[in-house]
Amino acid sequence: MQVAEDAREDSWKHKSFCEELFSGKFNFGLIYPFPEQSQDDKKIGSEHVAKVLKFLEDNLDPLTLEQTREIPPTVIKGLAEMGMFGIKIPKEYGGLGLSQTNYNRIIHAVGSYCASTAVLLSAHQSIGVPQPLKIFGTPEQKKRFLPRLAKGAISAFALTELEVGSDPAQMKTTATLSEDGKHWIINGTKLWCTNGPVAEIIIVMAVTPPKKLPDGREKKQISAFIVESNSPGFSVLYRCDFMGLKGIQNGLLKFDNVKIPRENLLWDEGKGLKLALVTLNTGRLTLPAAVAGGSRVCFEISRTWCKERSQWGGPIGDHESSAARLLVAAGGTYALDAVAKLTSGLADRGQTDIRIEASVAKLFSTGLSWKIIDNTLQLRGGRGYETALSLKGRGEDYYPIEKLMRDSRINSIIEGTSNIQRLFVSREALDRHLRLAGALFNPKASIGEKLTAVVKASGYYAFWYPRLWLNFAFWPRYAWAGGWEGCYLRYVHKMSARLARKMFHAMVLNGPKLEKKQLTLGRIVDTGSNLFVMAAVLSRYMTRKKNGLLNPSEDIVARRVCASLKAATCSSYNKIRIMPGKSPVLSLSKKIMAGELDWLSEDIADVIRLSRAKK
Repeated sequence: MQVAEDAREDSWKHKSFCEELFSGKFNFGLIYPFPEQSQDDKKIGSEHVAKVLKFLEDNLDPLTLEQTREIPPTVIKGLAEMGMFGIKIPKEYGGLGLSQTNYNRIIHAVGSYCASTAVLLSAHQSIGVPQPLKIFGTPEQKKRFLPRLAKGAISAFALTELEVGSDPAQMKTTATLSEDGKHWIINGTKLWCTNGPVAEIIIVMAVTPPKKLPDGREKKQISAFIVESNSPGFSVLYRCDFMGLKGIQNGLLKFDNVKIPRENLLWDEGKGLKLALVTLNTGRLTLPAAVAGGSRVCFEISRTWCKERSQWGGPIGDHESSAARLLVAAGGTYALDAVAKLTSGLADRGQTDIRIEASVAKLFSTGLSWKIIDNTLQLRGGRGYETALSLKGRGEDYYPIEKLMRDSRINSIIEGTSNIQRLFVSREALDRHLRLAGALFNPKASIGEKLTAVVKASGYYAFWYPRLWLNFAFWPRYAWAGGWEGCYLRYVHKMSARLARKMFHAMVLNGPKLEKKQLTLGRIVDTGSNLFVMAAVLSRYMTRKKNGLLNPSEDIVARRVCASLKAATCSSYNKIRIMPGKSPVLSLSKKIMAGELDWLSEDIADVIRLSRAKK
């Protein structure tokens, strides 16, 4: 835990809408008016979107890729020639220099056609070498690598290991200085490295010699390095195959005394994990955009099927149960689009801290998009379960819902699982309290530190806590917003204060043990996430309404989305349990692991024995 804690950004240079929301302050002005894309920037993005979609339709068959498991070299070459490997790389280094919003629009469009191709481009640019190099690289490193990357040199990011997933403290890959001090020598293996088997340049996370602390203790350090795959000692041990995304190159990489120049250290020693977290602040924004594209595809398929499929004397869209599934696709797509565009706009504007917003967007979007895909498959029935290749083979319209479901399942796992996202968001949401009163709950803190914390906390909470109870959330507050819009704004305002109180009570009652109450923290995060999405939808709708840009029936869709989010907020909030004590979930889990429920495994094949790796 300490390794991850040390990797956090320890300051807030800008205000954060979500950080204030979790602290009981609904600062709608941070996201309203909605950060709409300028017409000039939108025109630039639209040209690239149209160009890349036309190229892919003419040169890549996603269903053939399912069988070959390879994106053709001609397609990769064509994408490189269009600048698709340098979308956000500045023009001075040979890139397109596009905005975050246009980058996300391109990935959104590519993902709607071929998810594997979208992953190739995203893994290269969102979490691969270009983004951290832009932020942390030296001028010499940028001049050396960014032009190559912009031209199509594929990159990757190597962090995960066989025994290292969410816990970086277990990392085994090492980097040590050579005797002459001119090189780093890297040893270890990395697992599930997307683009790794075909990458030319890789960011590799490795343990470097520990830092000596003033009290004599040693502090583990993880650092980031730029490694070229043509370096002697680098090898690809295995290319992995997954449920979906059949065209991605992902594998097990080995570094056997790989020698790289000392100047290939990216940023400073010991700052590797912080580099990764900062990179992911914008890197995570790609997933909400990509899943919004997939959800648009689901909406289009659902809408077409509901009109064309006839049962019991009429289109299935005229039957309430099918209509409800169609509305899930419509309302969900509207919400996902608002979240993706808001977070992209905030990133481009650069005036707010989006570390929580990016994580919440990823958490919410991947969950809702899965529900939309599942509803679409159910709406299509047997044709949803049947593969597109089989449908095509027997002469039917071959909507690739089964493929979309397989491709999308990874979204709540990559770039931090949903459970890890909830822990990350809860830690950041509690940061204000921990900075004020954290010493009171830290057994290692000195008496002086505890007394200082008492003074600081007393002064803050004397005003902050009563304000949460005296929070005015009645009309005419937000009356300027209009009828139903004002009602939902008042609801978010009220629930922000209630959530902040609940979170504070949980911290006081549980102290350091709160970090073990992961279900409680998760429900706090889910409640705040729903409030954030509701605010995003309201901001976009109200801005479009003010500018006279509303589409037909948009008011009905926006209202329905807010009603659904309100119900979800109430549900997650009412499930928050803050009282200390043993977890009944953990108690039963321990009984299961102790073998007390082995009787549930009777009369089945011995799948564990049959699936064990041969030693």
